[in-house]
Amino acid sequence: MNDTMKKAAIEADPTVPIIRVTRDFATTQARLFRAHTDPELFVRWVGPDGMTTTLDRWDANTGGSWRYVAARDGVEFAFHGCFHEVRPDRIVQTFTWEGDPDGVALETLTFEDLGSGRTRLRTQSLCDSFESRDAWLRSGMEVGVDQGYAKLDVLLAGTGEGAEA
Repeated sequence: MNDTMKKAAIEADPTVPIIRVTRDFATTQARLFRAHTDPELFVRWVGPDGMTTTLDRWDANTGGSWRYVAARDGVEFAFHGCFHEVRPDRIVQTFTWEGDPDGVALETLTFEDLGSGRTRLRTQSLCDSFESRDAWLRSGMEVGVDQGYAKLDVLLAGTGEGAEA
């Protein structure tokens, strides 16, 4: 994978409060999907470096819900949501940072098989306002996205536990 493919492309739509993230992975669609739905794998890569993620609940099925807490240096950030649709090529879920409980985003993740063991992940987050969307963008979210996906690259490249599809 070359360096340009290691950074996620993050774009704000100028006409609706949407953030789009696109990133290619050197893995199959099934393995990338599993890394997003298997609780033991998810906690190993999500978020920025130095954060520890603990799941309170994780039911990655259509109609299920989730909640996790990310912590570093005694500071905790909690997030929760519901899985509206979970299928091998797509996840639709809500996403709420509990520090802003009124800010609920609707997220759609698509897993596109590019062939030759490569998959493109596209994430679209529809925020409830431009103000919320712009606050996400100002928060430094790209650091957490890029560092989390770098950890995911290492996890998916491994040959041990969690690497199988």
